Amino acid sequence: MILVLKTSVRKQKEVKRLKPFLDQLSRGRANWNFDLEDCDHILRIESDFLKVSEVVELLNRMNFFCEELEDIVTVKIE
Repeated sequence: MILVLKTSVRKQKEVKRLKPFLDQLSRGRANWNFDLEDCDHILRIESDFLKVSEVVELLNRMNFFCEELEDIVTVKIE
């Protein structure tokens, strides 16, 4: 499963600060990365066991905004 979260993480130094905490939360068994170029500063996590709430709680404790991005499906009506 891939978790996709919108965050307030803006700088690489913030990612470095979060790294040990995200690694600990994922127990080294999840791949994660930030897309700081995206307007939503996306955090993507590939994991079969992490819950969105755990990640949101961690980032909130570290004083960052974080929320799950919902899937948006656009349907063209003719």
